[in-house]
Amino acid sequence: MKHSTILLSAAMAVACAAAFAQSAPVMKADGVLVNKDGMTVYTFDKDAAGSGKSACNGACATNWPAVPAGDAPVSAPYSSVTREDGSKQLAYKGKPLYLFAADKKPGDRKGDKVKDIWHVVKD
Repeated sequence: MKHSTILLSAAMAVACAAAFAQSAPVMKADGVLVNKDGMTVYTFDKDAAGSGKSACNGACATNWPAVPAGDAPVSAPYSSVTREDGSKQLAYKGKPLYLFAADKKPGDRKGDKVKDIWHVVKD
């Protein structure tokens, strides 16, 4: 009986992890974080980790759209920040996450090191 309880618990843990991985807003691919569509995710040096807000708004947000946090709860190292417009943006280790408008297909990393303040997120 004890052995079957352990197996059932392990199976449930694997199922929960698989469900989270399928619904996670970002994942790791080729050593960097990407969104569910495979588009590269970036951080901005002007954002202060843990500040709870984004420093990229207005025209900046046109070129660097926020990765939406959505309504699903997230767990560490992920969190969310509230943008100027009230929307929720996903953050990694306290830093808001962005896409780059010039990245046109999965795997593009054209935003890495732009002005030496934008960086792909490596885990």
